[in-house]
Amino acid sequence: MEQSSKPRSVKIGDDERLGWSSERPRREGGPQRPADISTRNRVLKPSEELLYSPGSLLVVVSNAPDEAEAFINRMVQNKGAIMSRGKVRGLLEGRVPEEELDARTAELLANAVAKRIENSDTVVLVTETLDPEEREPYVRAASTAGRPRHIMLFEPAGVDMSDDDKAALADLRRRLTASELGEEGFQTSLRLAGSSIGEVKRLDFQRPSRDD
Repeated sequence: MEQSSKPRSVKIGDDERLGWSSERPRREGGPQRPADISTRNRVLKPSEELLYSPGSLLVVVSNAPDEAEAFINRMVQNKGAIMSRGKVRGLLEGRVPEEELDARTAELLANAVAKRIENSDTVVLVTETLDPEEREPYVRAASTAGRPRHIMLFEPAGVDMSDDDKAALADLRRRLTASELGEEGFQTSLRLAGSSIGEVKRLDFQRPSRDD
């Protein structure tokens, strides 16, 4: 019986960017509707190796954002690719007035992500909330630039949550499992929860090898 000691891995190619549009003609003079960025979505299974294409946007959402960011910092070698409001806020604290901190943080984060997307650089964005509105501008920018777009739900156990957050997490989990996050523009979805978090040994951005 043939055996292999190679770790399991998931590879996501940069050709997973095809989508479809449900745009209908607008009446002349009517308000312009935002472009439809919905796409086909593939749900990934947790594995020891998570390999995404270079230049991807990976959005990490979590019921514990600080733990999610710590996980990403351990796994991703290119620290410059890691973006979060907390990281940017830490750079601005003491340099801008307190009353301007939130607005300046949002502005600087948006500009930094946009620049990396424009340059086809990898972006790993850790969001502060589960709210789709927080991640939508970044996904839309990546879609407009033709960059691969992925979402990861990082769900550690034992996190204290409000009832509203529990409901939001349950809804996101359901939509992820049903491949519905393609409606937001994500081409792949992955949920890491419980023991599957500890199984991940590598998260990298490289072109998948072709076994011809």
